[in-house]
Amino acid sequence: MDILLIIILAIAAYLIGSIPSSVWVGKAYFGIDVRDYGSGNAGATNTFRVLGKLTGTVVLFLDIVKGLTAASLIHYLPQVHHGTEQFINLQLLFGLLAVVGHIFPIYEKFKGGKGIATLFGMLIGIHYVLALACVALFIVVLLSTKYVSLSSILAAVAFPVLTIFVFKRDEPLFIAFGIAAAVLVVLTHKKNITRLLNGEESKANLFKSKS
Repeated sequence: MDILLIIILAIAAYLIGSIPSSVWVGKAYFGIDVRDYGSGNAGATNTFRVLGKLTGTVVLFLDIVKGLTAASLIHYLPQVHHGTEQFINLQLLFGLLAVVGHIFPIYEKFKGGKGIATLFGMLIGIHYVLALACVALFIVVLLSTKYVSLSSILAAVAFPVLTIFVFKRDEPLFIAFGIAAAVLVVLTHKKNITRLLNGEESKANLFKSKS
């Protein structure tokens, strides 16, 4: 393998993930930084709250594309064969770097979002059926509770569970990643968990237009 090319692609994955969709869209079209409003988070959920359904949908799509694009960088390494453990491991590397970039974007003083949408995009690129199973759980919990944070946490925790017990994946790094991703999501939602336990978490009205 070309180690230099892998390093270049890894850096590219981080830079792609660092693109702060919500911040740039908010500043370009509304003249505001979404981090100054709502939850103070530079993610799609806060964009829905602050800038409305249409803008939130656009930002959500862009954040998903970041993860998918990063995972797809593997195709610049044709010598790595599809379906091999090496192929999946490099997809994980590139995708994870995009998630890190989303959480700590170099373009915006390392203050970004929580990485859920980017993580989902990465998962689509690696195992789209598993991704659809996780998003199905997310939607069911969201429609039942109206809590985006709870939906995100449960979908993330379901990721390694489904990987091991339903889809029977046996790649050690993929399993380790699933567990690490679940832990990361829980850690980045610590404040949300506290608000949920105290009954203070805001419910989402994602299907209503901003007035």
